[in-house]
Amino acid sequence: MLPVSMVGRVGELAELGRAWSTVVDGHRRSPAVAVVTGGAGVGKSLLVAAALDGFTPRPDVVLSGAARVHSPAPYDWLAAVLSGRDTSRLDLPADALAWLAQQPTAPRERYAPGTLLRLAVRTVRTLVGTGPAVLVVEDLHALDPASLNLVGELATADGLPALLMVATRPAAHAVAPALTGRTLARLCGVRGVVRQHLGPLRPAEVAEVLNQVYAGSAADTRLVHRVWQHTAGNPYALTELLAAHADRDTLITLAALSAAVSAAAGPEALGSAAVGPAVPGSTAVVPVGAVPADGVSATAVPGPRVAAVAELTGREVEVLDCLVAGMSNKQVARALGISVRTVTVHVSNLLRKTGAASRTEAALWAVRQRLTATPPPAGLAAPTAVVDG
Repeated sequence: MLPVSMVGRVGELAELGRAWSTVVDGHRRSPAVAVVTGGAGVGKSLLVAAALDGFTPRPDVVLSGAARVHSPAPYDWLAAVLSGRDTSRLDLPADALAWLAQQPTAPRERYAPGTLLRLAVRTVRTLVGTGPAVLVVEDLHALDPASLNLVGELATADGLPALLMVATRPAAHAVAPALTGRTLARLCGVRGVVRQHLGPLRPAEVAEVLNQVYAGSAADTRLVHRVWQHTAGNPYALTELLAAHADRDTLITLAALSAAVSAAAGPEALGSAAVGPAVPGSTAVVPVGAVPADGVSATAVPGPRVAAVAELTGREVEVLDCLVAGMSNKQVARALGISVRTVTVHVSNLLRKTGAASRTEAALWAVRQRLTATPPPAGLAAPTAVVDG
């Protein structure tokens, strides 16, 4: 990723900073809550990380965790928090800790679900101590039901001196959509909750990023618009595009690229069907020209010359998701539990089916075709500034 500073996030960062201040000042009886939603690549994790880095005073305790990619297990979030920590001094039953930490030595018999949830909350309380602390939940949409219940309980835990920051895609994209929706509603019902929904960049914000990268060379308006169209305004796709053309003297190259992109696809290549999440083992038919994340019509967002319809298997869609996330073949193999050789075969098939010339182009294609506009979940406010670096 290029070292492009965050663009236009002053308001969001300040809002998260104020939420942290309420915890530090001791004005709350329960945790402060911040919920950041948006599609893949819009910069949710980047925003949370930047906010965390700028908090004053620094948190005494930071507990951060996420789901295991594509293979959620009970209490994934807490297991990630406990990973690598010395738990021997925690005043909790050793067998329960072993189970919550997903240790291979955990006993087969476990506690009743309600008892285990109370022990999970108690574990977090013990780790937080007197605080103040920050609890970071990455990819809430990918968490298991037990973790979702835990996050909901933590949001209303009386006397817990913490800021709970949650980053997630909309509930419709979740492993457990109904439960994720209820958890988000519960989080958004907390007094003083900070709700931010991030979307794609606007052309003016793409221009600001380009001007940062190519300091001293103001980007032409037509170039800005073509780059915006090519990336559908997705911050991750924009960063990958700039990384592929990182030399300072490549504005002409980018202009030529965007011109080629503009001429590459005509109306006859564009489809109109919406794309839903693929089910493993099924086949996903992904039409070229699906509505991009910014809601611009399909005919207004041309893409590279690819097949009019890409017929992808469920596994290929999973691999494509990993490419969009910027994973290497080794990381994809680890995430999906398959061999690197198998990943290589899937990537080769993806390039052939999508007509992409590289992994980056395949990821850009996925962003344009599969990240359709999704309204914020119930209870979430619409974005006031949709900018990300």
